[in-house]
Amino acid sequence: MSEFAAGSRERPLLTGRRVLIVEDEYFLADDMGSAFRSLGADIAGPVGDIDDAIRMLHDGGVIDGAVLDVNIRKQMIYPVARELRARGVPIVFTSGYDRIVINNEFADIALWEKPLDHRAMAQSLAGMILRA
Repeated sequence: MSEFAAGSRERPLLTGRRVLIVEDEYFLADDMGSAFRSLGADIAGPVGDIDDAIRMLHDGGVIDGAVLDVNIRKQMIYPVARELRARGVPIVFTSGYDRIVINNEFADIALWEKPLDHRAMAQSLAGMILRA
């Protein structure tokens, strides 16, 4: 039995955890939020702008994990990724582009290509959060 199945009998995996979603496509952000809420997570955002994401990071709230679209309104998400990484927050990237567009600095971050399986991506990040 997987750790996800075992944990779901007791309480949702991410109860009490907060996941930041930075995605500029509303319906994708909504689907991602639903996938994380089904695991018990609270959602920070979703936000569709890098400046709003940075402000959210500075609002004093704890972020336990993050889903970051690589390209937000023609800007790369790297400033947000750098700040989250410095805090030790688990991150996954999403993108409609190939991995080749990812800066080498972030080569170790998981990339989920669109269209993506929201539930699988949420469970993957949940595992990272629980191991952190």
